[in-house]
Amino acid sequence: MELTLGIDLACRAAHQASLVRADGTYVWTGRKFFTRPGDLERLWDALGLAEGDSVTVVMEPTRNAWVPVASWLRRRGAKIVMVPTTQSADLRAYYSKHTKNDHLNSKLLARLPLLHPEGLRAHTGDGPGDPLRRVVKVRSSIVKRRTAVFQHLDAQLELLGPAWYEALGSNYGKAALAVLARYADPHALLRLGQARLTRFLIRHSRGAWRDDHARALLTAAKQSLQLWGTDPETGLDGLDFAELAADIAAEAEQAQVLTEQIEDLDERCANLYAEADPTGLIASAPGVGPVTSAIIAGRIGDPHRFTSLAAIRAYSGLVPKVAQSGLSEHHHGLTKAGDPLLREALFTAADAARKTDPQLAAKYARLMATERHHDSAICHIATTLLTRIATCWRTGQHYALRDTDGRAITAEEGRHIVREHHKIDPKTRDKAAHTRMSQRRKARTGRESQESPSAPTSRPATTSIEATHVP
Repeated sequence: MELTLGIDLACRAAHQASLVRADGTYVWTGRKFFTRPGDLERLWDALGLAEGDSVTVVMEPTRNAWVPVASWLRRRGAKIVMVPTTQSADLRAYYSKHTKNDHLNSKLLARLPLLHPEGLRAHTGDGPGDPLRRVVKVRSSIVKRRTAVFQHLDAQLELLGPAWYEALGSNYGKAALAVLARYADPHALLRLGQARLTRFLIRHSRGAWRDDHARALLTAAKQSLQLWGTDPETGLDGLDFAELAADIAAEAEQAQVLTEQIEDLDERCANLYAEADPTGLIASAPGVGPVTSAIIAGRIGDPHRFTSLAAIRAYSGLVPKVAQSGLSEHHHGLTKAGDPLLREALFTAADAARKTDPQLAAKYARLMATERHHDSAICHIATTLLTRIATCWRTGQHYALRDTDGRAITAEEGRHIVREHHKIDPKTRDKAAHTRMSQRRKARTGRESQESPSAPTSRPATTSIEATHVP
C-alpha cells in the first residue's frame, strides 16, 4: 500500500503530520512532534507500515528545519518530496520620473521659493556632523547586523536539533556565544566533559550558568548524534559536524565582536546624551530608556528649530497621509517621512509607555475598542507621546505622570491603574488582527467586494449579456 505523509514544519513550535492512503482518505491527522530522535521514532511507528508498503513524505523547505527531518526519514526508506512555497506578489503602482538633469534641477531649485515658499526651512545643527545623531545611527545599524547574525545562528542550530535552543536560549548571551565559538561540534562538547564544561560556563557567564546548563548542553550533543546517526557504508556521521561547527564559530565570533561594539556605543550614547540633555527631560517620559532618549535627542536635535509641535510630529512620519477633494477628506496610512530611526524608537517607547501612563492606556483602550489594529493604535500613542516629550523639552519641564482625572501619580501607581482599569482583553486584539489580515488577503487575491456594478474589479463579471435589459 502506498501512503503519503504530509508534514507542516515549524522552526520553534511542534511540527504537525497527517497520513493519507492512496485513495485520499486519512489514516490520522494532526499528529504533533519535534525534531527529536524519540519523537521521530514514534512518528515512524505510527505509520504502521507492513511488508511491501511505501511512504512518500511531502514537505515545504521551511528555513533549515526540514533538513534533519528529511535526512532521518530518508534513512528509514521514505521518499522525500519538497514542494516550493508560493508567494503572492503585491501590486505596485508605477509612477513616472523626470530624467535626472543638473540643468533641470538647478531651475527647479531656483524657483522653489515661488513654487513652495512654506517648504523653506532654515537648517540648524550639523546633521551627520553631530556626534550624538551619528552614534545612535551607527548603533542601530550594528544592532541590526547582529540580529542578522543571530538569525544565521538560528538556522544553523536547526541542523543540530531543538535541544540546543533549550540549552542556550534565544538571546545568545556571552556564555552562549562562547560555547558556539568553541564547542559547536557535539563530539568536541562530549570530549570536554561535564566538569570542564561547567567551569567553562561559570567563567564566561560570571556564575549564572552551572551544572544544569552543562547537562543540558551535553544532552543536546547526544541528541544531535542520535538524530543524524552514521552512514552504514562509510561509518561516518550523517552530518559533517566539524564543518558545521566551523561555520557556527564564524558567526558566533562575529556576534561577539558586534556585542562588544554595541556595549562601547551604549557608553558613548550615555555620555553624549548627558551633554545634550543634562537635566534628563526626555528620559523623564514613560517608556523612554537610555538608548531611546539618546535616539530622540540625537535625531531631533534642537526642538526649537521646528515652527510648531505639528511640525515635529510631521518630521517623525507618524502622521497620516491626507487626500482632500472638495468636501471629502481621506487618510491613507502614514507618511513615513522624516527620520526612520526616530519613528522606530517612538513606536517602541509608546508600546511601553501605555503600560505606565493611564492617559495613554485609556486612549489605547478606546482605539482598540473600535477594532483598530494594534500597530495603528500604537502609532497614535507614539504621536501623543512625541508631542508631550517635545513640549517638555521646549519648555524645560519634566514629564508629569497623571491619572485620567489629572491627579499626579507615581510610575508604580500608574502601572497599577493600567492593570486594574485599562487592561485590554486579548480576544479584542486577536479579533482586530484577524480582521485586518483577512482584509489584506482579500485585497491581494482580488476578492474584495465591489462597491457598484460599474466599478472596476479584478474579478470576472457575473452579469451575462443576455440578462442585461436593453431599453
